[in-house]
Amino acid sequence: MEVKIKNVSVGEKNNPKILGVLNISPESFFTDSFSPTNQVIGRTEKLLRAGADIIDIGARSTALSAPPLSVSKEKERVVSALSELRDYDIPLSLDTMHVEVLEAALRFDISAVNDISGLTNEVYAKTAADSGLPVIAMASHKIPGDPTDISSTHLALREILDRADKYGIENLILDPGIGKWVENRSSEADWELCRKFSELKVYGCPLLCAVSRKSFIGECVNQPPQGRLFGSIAVLYALLEAGADLVRVHDVGESRDIISVFKKMKI
Repeated sequence: MEVKIKNVSVGEKNNPKILGVLNISPESFFTDSFSPTNQVIGRTEKLLRAGADIIDIGARSTALSAPPLSVSKEKERVVSALSELRDYDIPLSLDTMHVEVLEAALRFDISAVNDISGLTNEVYAKTAADSGLPVIAMASHKIPGDPTDISSTHLALREILDRADKYGIENLILDPGIGKWVENRSSEADWELCRKFSELKVYGCPLLCAVSRKSFIGECVNQPPQGRLFGSIAVLYALLEAGADLVRVHDVGESRDIISVFKKMKI
């Protein structure tokens, strides 16, 4: 399947595309990537110059250690960022699991919906479907990222396909949910998912890989988020080999270089 996010083609025989993280959450686990509202335009332009194909706006940290954040505050941040970018004709995706935030963002020119709750919220799923936008949906049974091994990840992805079919969502990108989203998920579960990533091609949808500076890499290389770049791009190359179609990254320039080398190796 090929999915078009504005003018960007993802999947099929297209080269892997870069989803650059525009982080407007000061609570983020990787504080170096945070951009306050008055720096959104500058950070976006920097991501685009570095090679981002799509900009992914996120206003809420999903790290287990993150402090609570109200939905109204998340919406305020998203609306502020989108207001700043109103005159930019670029592909934008919105990373939120709250329908109130999604509804506010749909008043602007966003190009895709990034739902870490995997369409488990029926009102959210219907709103996303009614928007007609492509959806990135992360493996989830009841709460974001709750699969704890490869078998439950497969089950969650099949559940997403059923939910998407129920609401008529045809342009779907699957995110297997690599990372410690729930307390009882081990780092070995993430490594297993990375090793078996190619198995997920069986669902016929483009695949997102989102491993940038995550904790399972940090545990392997014994580094905090600021020291996980090399580990991240090593895993990224392996997942490109395994069929990743879209990569969500903080480090766009370095990831663009990895994709360029990957493409050269495939000639």
